[in-house]
Amino acid sequence: MNTYAKYNQSEEDYLESILTISKAQDVVHRVDVAKRMNVSQAAVNKAVKLLCEKGYVYEDGKHLYLTPTGKAYAERVYERHCIIREYLEKNGVSAATAEEDACRMEHLLSDETFQMMKKFLGK
Repeated sequence: MNTYAKYNQSEEDYLESILTISKAQDVVHRVDVAKRMNVSQAAVNKAVKLLCEKGYVYEDGKHLYLTPTGKAYAERVYERHCIIREYLEKNGVSAATAEEDACRMEHLLSDETFQMMKKFLGK
């Protein structure tokens, strides 16, 4: 995997985590992100700083929020994840493996292949 893909994968994983946490609870704390991603709070602090600089996230001191741009980006990543997972499951891959593979594939899959999967699923 090249450096660019690793960088985007990390960024996208943080955005996706903030999005999914925000769907499950009213506010998102850094500790929630650290637990979900199984990383240190220092790693979350570093990532949040970069995401804030890019305009994807803002904070009020205690809580993390996605900006409209950050939310749109996170939603695209999350959609890719869900479509890939569903496609794999419909083609005989176990749920656990499909989930794990979707986490990796969502960052690297071409748009052409992703669109084929969506079409296959009737989405």
